[in-house]
Amino acid sequence: MYGVSRAAGFTLVELLVTITVFGIMLAIGIPNASNWLLANRARGVSEFYAEGFGMARREAVAHNTASRISLTPNANTGQMDWQVDLCYVGADTQCLPGQDGWSTTSTPSANDPLGEAGYRSVFRSADALPSAEVLRPSIQPEGSSQVYYTALGWVNTTFDERLRRLRLDPASKYAHEVPVVALNITLAGMASKCDPTLSGPDNRACPP
Repeated sequence: MYGVSRAAGFTLVELLVTITVFGIMLAIGIPNASNWLLANRARGVSEFYAEGFGMARREAVAHNTASRISLTPNANTGQMDWQVDLCYVGADTQCLPGQDGWSTTSTPSANDPLGEAGYRSVFRSADALPSAEVLRPSIQPEGSSQVYYTALGWVNTTFDERLRRLRLDPASKYAHEVPVVALNITLAGMASKCDPTLSGPDNRACPP
C-alpha cells in the first residue's frame, strides 16, 4: 500500500518545480495575451470610423437630403468621436457649414417633413477605443473635420475644406501586430481602406 500511495502523489520538490514552471508560463503568457487583445482592438478602430462614413452616406440616400459626418477629438482616448446629421433645404436654411437647421441628437432638422418625429443625429463616442498612444489618428488635410454628402450619397465638393482621408498609425510597440491603415473618402462617398505606406501600381496603395 505504501508503494501505491507514493507513486500516485507528489514530492515537495516536484510540487515546487511545477509551481515554478507555471509561474514562468504566466509571466510570459499574460503580457503576450494582453498585447494580442490590445492589438485586436486596435484593428477594429478603422471599422468604427468606416461605420460613421457609411452611415452618413446611407442616411443621405434614404432620406433624399443632405447629410454630414463630423469628427471631434475624444478627451479620454485621443481618438475621434463622430456624429451624423441631416438637413433639409428650406426658406431659412441652405444646409451650409455653420448654418442652423441641421439635426442634433435631441432635435430633428428644422425642415424635416416628419416634424418632431423626424431624424435625430446619431452620435458615437470613441471612449471604448484604444488610446491614441496605441493607434494615433490623423486627418488629411490637417484641420478638416467634416464630410458633406448630397442626397445621392456623393461627396459635396463645393466645400473645399472637406475631410479626404483619415490615417491610423500604430505606436512602434505595436507596429508588428497592427498595420498602418487609412480610410480614403472617394467622391462617390465611399470610405475605402488603403495602405498609405505603399505607392505605385499596388491596388492596396492610397490614391495620391
